[in-house]
Formats: sequence, structure tokens, C-alpha cells
Amino acid sequence: MDTVERKKYADLIELGIVFAFLFMIITIYVPSMIWVEEAEAAESARFNIQTVHDIEYFYRILTDDYEPDGLWAMNVVNAVRDSVLADSTYLGERSFELIGENVSVNIPEGFDVEYDTTFGFLKTRRDTLIDTIHTIVMYSEELSRNDTSFVTKDDLSQVMIEEGFISDLGFETKQRSEVVSYYDSYLPDSSNFYCPLTNEKIVVNIKDDGEVVRISSPIEGIFSEGRYLLFSFKTRNHGYIEDGSRSWDQ
Repeated sequence: MDTVERKKYADLIELGIVFAFLFMIITIYVPSMIWVEEAEAAESARFNIQTVHDIEYFYRILTDDYEPDGLWAMNVVNAVRDSVLADSTYLGERSFELIGENVSVNIPEGFDVEYDTTFGFLKTRRDTLIDTIHTIVMYSEELSRNDTSFVTKDDLSQVMIEEGFISDLGFETKQRSEVVSYYDSYLPDSSNFYCPLTNEKIVVNIKDDGEVVRISSPIEGIFSEGRYLLFSFKTRNHGYIEDGSRSWDQ
């Protein structure tokens, strides 16, 4: 084998090594990317299943029944929430017209709070607060003399009318940080009633003479889609919620 042929042979070997290395990287990282995608799809699908279940839960609170048409239940629940948000006294037995239909509901106190915490993400933020602190002089019966104490600006007016109050010596401001928890609420919409993979409607099944509702994924068998020619995205039915119990927690 002459020098030219040996060089070609060496180049082919090096090229083969490069391709083998690239193939090894692909077989390591692409499946892990697909696994992450499958996990995210399952999380998104189960989020929608949970949302439909919660809509049915609120609909039953309002009407004492479950509703086979989940989208109609959503429209009723959202309409009640908007009414309570606009008027906090909109409670008890009420009737209203929605999309040409007369709807009768019984709205419990605290409905809006439970709605916003159910359809919301618990978050935290850091707020910067400025406190105004007054230095005051009060006569102390216990000490039988004047005593200095500190009160906030909000409490000052109440303290000034107390019998032992003598004088306000002035105030100073102090800045502090406080971590506040809050719910970032969202309004359920029609997209929550469909499987994010198949775009099929999430199944609402009312059982036991209307006493139990089962919300389940519409996927039957194995759902599969090709990825990067050599690989595939695969998932099965994402589960169900029946009588408040989630299959994926078992």
C-alpha cells in the first residue's frame, strides 16, 4: 500500500471515528430530550384534567349537580366568578341568562376566594415597605412616671386619645423588606378541555346516579410520533381523576 492509499485509509478511519462519536452523543442526548418532552406533555395533560375536574367541582357547588358538557360548566362557573368579583354581595340563590339559557345557582360565601386559589399559582414576591414610627410620651400608672414608647403612624391617632397620652416627640421612617405570598390567578378557557397531544376532548363521565364524576385522558393505547428520524416520542393514557382521587398519585 503506497503512501497516498495509506493516507486515504487513515482519513476514512478518522471520519468514521468522528461519525461514531457524533452518533454516540446523539444516542445519549436525544433520548433524554424526548424523555423531558414526554414528562412535560404528561404534566400539561394532567393539568388540563385537573382543571376540568375543578370546574365540575365548582359547578356542583353552584347547582348541586355535575355537568356532562364541561365547556358549559366552565361558562357558568366563570360567569359567577365575574359577577362576584364585580359585586361581593352577589351571593345566595341567583338566576341569570347565559348564552340564551336561564341558569339558577346558589353561591356560597367565599366562592371567589376558593376559585382564585384553586385556579391560581402560589407565588412569592419581596415588597419594600416604609414604616413611620412615632416616639411618644405616656404616663405609666405602673411606674408612676412618664414613659417613652414607640407606635406606628397607623396607631398614633388611637393612642393620642388615651388618658395617659402626654406628647408626640416626633417620628422617623424605617425601610424593611417583606416576603409576601399571593396567588397568580388564571381564568380557565376552552383550551383546558382538550388533550395537548391529540387535541381530543377530555372525557367527562358522570357515574353512580350523578354522585361521582370521572375526568380522564382521551388517549387510547400508545400515542407515538417520530423524532429526528431514528427516535420516537411515545406516551400512554395520562390518567384520570375520579371522586377527587388522582390515578397518577397512586
